[in-house]
Amino acid sequence: MACTSCSTSSGGAPKGCQNKGTCGTDSCNKLTVFDWLSNMNLSNGEVPFDCVEIRFKNGRKEFYRNTEKLTLSIGDIVATEASPGHDIGIVTLTGELVKIQMKKKGVNHTSNEIAKIYRKASQKDIDIWSEARAKEDPMKVRARELAIQLKLEMKISDIEFQGDGSKATFYYTANDRVDFRQLIKDFAREFSTRIEMKQVGFRQEAARLGGIGSCGRELCCSTWLTDFRSVNTSAARYQQLSLNPQKLAGQCGKLKCCLNYELDTYMDALKEFPDMDTQLFTEKGDAFCQKLDIFKGLMWFAYKNNMAQWHVLKTEQVREIMAENKEKKRVSSLEDFALELTQEPEKDFKNAMGQDSLTRFDAPKNKKKSNSRKRKPANAAASGDAATGAQVIKANPAAPKQNAAPKPNNPGARPNAAAKPNPNKGGNRPPNKPKNNNNRNEPKK
Repeated sequence: MACTSCSTSSGGAPKGCQNKGTCGTDSCNKLTVFDWLSNMNLSNGEVPFDCVEIRFKNGRKEFYRNTEKLTLSIGDIVATEASPGHDIGIVTLTGELVKIQMKKKGVNHTSNEIAKIYRKASQKDIDIWSEARAKEDPMKVRARELAIQLKLEMKISDIEFQGDGSKATFYYTANDRVDFRQLIKDFAREFSTRIEMKQVGFRQEAARLGGIGSCGRELCCSTWLTDFRSVNTSAARYQQLSLNPQKLAGQCGKLKCCLNYELDTYMDALKEFPDMDTQLFTEKGDAFCQKLDIFKGLMWFAYKNNMAQWHVLKTEQVREIMAENKEKKRVSSLEDFALELTQEPEKDFKNAMGQDSLTRFDAPKNKKKSNSRKRKPANAAASGDAATGAQVIKANPAAPKQNAAPKPNNPGARPNAAAKPNPNKGGNRPPNKPKNNNNRNEPKK
């Protein structure tokens, strides 16, 4: 069954299924396996593998045996065995790849405990399944209200109905053990169905809900991560990270799973370093390790009587001093081995992409230049007396400007053309066409 809401909008842009991984298509499943053996024909006498992989709500996948020899393909909706009644799921994988998946997850394909597939789902089965799924969201709101009334320290994160609507599974998270016996009675009386409570961890809850991490990408637990290993603060210590809970915690409230990604690399690099508890003995005093730089291979030491001043040494130099101390010898001081760390020059980044500066709005705006600035006349500049020129302009402002004569060494110079009227300029408008602003909108004759 294809999800009808996965179509495009009126503008042609995809609007998404809006079901957050619970629709009937394979496009939004978690870790969907591509069946690259689907187009290959079996040899003569070979029987197709009789187990299939079926997906339910929130990416829950289980294996079922096809005892009825049904012709199944990816995307078919089937009715499977459940206790009690039957459940409705979607086929996600068939053929020989199912055997590999079962071996990977530790499921014995020859076991008799594998549940069976009853039939392909009819339209009536699909209608009952859809009606049950439509009840989940309003039930979740009411279930949270009942839990709050009983003052239980728990959070109901999701509800999953069985395909025939006979049972509802409530997924919840809690820090401690919760006595929900009275809560189950209230749920059964309120919703008139069989109730099953299942506790999930905070990491599993974040995987079911999804979201965007601090790195700007989708959460690993909701996209590809399946095994949730324990993460402790020692992983942050080995990587020289600050123990800030706000930075190290994910959306689940626990330490981020990505702290384990590079831990093995740091552990291998730290094998070349002396221990952090290394103590160096010098004639000037005993020194203790204060800091490490794993990538540069440096260690900082400080004297016991002067912990404010640190001396940086290479790991080879530390091992050399340790070898001297092992022979009951003291080196003169750390200053003989200490390195002088020169500050790296600041790199001059150039604007190669042509982007504007981020501080372009911080500069004050330039004031508009005043149009009343007085220009120096040509005769005043020639005489060299600016004050006299200003007096001349003030005394006779309507005096015509003196045009400079052409140079004698340029015999081909044209005469002064300023005397000719220019009809394109408003200042030299011909006298027979007076300017009339009142007749702008009149039609031309």
